[in-house]
Amino acid sequence: MHHPLIHRQNLFDLVHRTSARNPFKLAIISPDTRWTYREWEQEIRHMAQYLSQQGFQPGDKIAVYARNSAHYATLIFAAAFLGAVLVPVNFMLSPQEVAFILQHSESKGVLADPDLCSRIDEAVHLLADSHHHIVKAHQIVLGSGTAQTIPPGWTFISPVTETSDADRDFQGPEGSDLAQILYTSGTESRPKGVMLTHDNLIHEYVSVIATGGFSPDDVVLHALPFYHSAQQHVFLGPYTYLGATHVIISAPNPQNVLATIAQEHVTEFFAPPTVWISLLRFPGFDAYDLSTLAKGHYGAAIMPREILQELKQRLPHTDFWNFYGQTEMAPLATVLGPEDQLRKLGSCGKAVLNVETVLLGDDNQPVPVGQVGEICHRSSHIMQGYYRDEEKTQDAFQGGWFHSGDLGVMDEEGYLSVVDRKKDMIKTGGENVASREVEEIIYQMPDVSEVAVIGVPDPYWVEKVVAVVVPKIPETLTSSAVMAFCRQHLAPYKIPKDVVFTASLPKNPTGKILKRDLRTSLASPLKEN
Repeated sequence: MHHPLIHRQNLFDLVHRTSARNPFKLAIISPDTRWTYREWEQEIRHMAQYLSQQGFQPGDKIAVYARNSAHYATLIFAAAFLGAVLVPVNFMLSPQEVAFILQHSESKGVLADPDLCSRIDEAVHLLADSHHHIVKAHQIVLGSGTAQTIPPGWTFISPVTETSDADRDFQGPEGSDLAQILYTSGTESRPKGVMLTHDNLIHEYVSVIATGGFSPDDVVLHALPFYHSAQQHVFLGPYTYLGATHVIISAPNPQNVLATIAQEHVTEFFAPPTVWISLLRFPGFDAYDLSTLAKGHYGAAIMPREILQELKQRLPHTDFWNFYGQTEMAPLATVLGPEDQLRKLGSCGKAVLNVETVLLGDDNQPVPVGQVGEICHRSSHIMQGYYRDEEKTQDAFQGGWFHSGDLGVMDEEGYLSVVDRKKDMIKTGGENVASREVEEIIYQMPDVSEVAVIGVPDPYWVEKVVAVVVPKIPETLTSSAVMAFCRQHLAPYKIPKDVVFTASLPKNPTGKILKRDLRTSLASPLKEN
């Protein structure tokens, strides 16, 4: 017999149980905060009580548009305590992109950093009146300050002093309830809302802990953004479950990262290869004492061989793991451990504890060893589906497998390597860019005849966004004009780093643009430079 309260396991329970085990363990270190787990749990309960007083109810969608902070970490678990559905939004998105997510997710309100409020105001202004007033009534500043520092209509979270509500036990959400909707850039022009339950996330946390080398004694540096599934659900969530200490900074600035590792005796740090590269290239790298850093995790792109070898040489005491996955997997799917970093360089390893991974052909049958197939998974942490998009959900779940959209190859030992993206996704600096989204913006320029947007290998970004444009009349367009137009409509990381002009695009007999040919022709000269 199922008893909801007795059998309950939600994200808030993870903090509560860690706090019960180790109340005086240091939980959160940030520039303005040092909280034990008992203090952090109280902060979470108080924030949940405040949100409840503002009218938020279980099941309501609450958007968050902010950089990393102790308050952001608190909100993640406060929303879970309340039974609300958190909608983390990438703070680099433009007002138009934010407006789409607020409307599509049916968010009842939004919490934002003080300096980002005006961008939310722009987004809300773009919304239809029907949605406008709902969000407008619930525009709350994440953090503390004075009314002079924020636009009209915004309120700071007021400290809750009465603890009766905050301390009581309550029914709370069940594991099968929706916890978050995370928006991912698909190949379509609009992002898709990935629905994850508490069960999905906690099962993924178990996979992470079992295969990532995590320990309760770790001191974890969070520099990559919490809006991204990797930092939030591979590091903040699992390490909270274990009861480790979180060190939170607002951005992966190399000097701040290195100084924080040395000062707080950090033992674990995650970043995409671009950030690891920026640390190595920082002039003062060797001056910092990084001897406590025992664990380095990377993902979002393959680590170049030379960089991995340099990291091992300059951080000889640090073990490295390569994590591969996607938001729909909550997000971890496979891991390549420290013992295989050089032996299986370029591989993303094997499926984690709660995941089964196969490569399927177009006939939905497994492909032989060494042949390319689509990477497909079965797992208890796969999303429930795409919010308000039954058609795309069915596409992703066809044939009894979750179809990742990535193409891969498996060797005779069962190690997976990603070889291409079925849907032309560009991964640049740890962020996903849908080529079609950028193409659709450039197509709005009257002088553009055709455009193809691709990812080209780059020593810093790993892949950089490049637009190949066929102008209607030769020499009528400049690359700066194309970039300026994109800047008006897209987040900075989506703007092409290079614009190449050409008389025609390579196509197959059915007229489909051959992006692989473009990648090959553009990558060759770049490698020679």
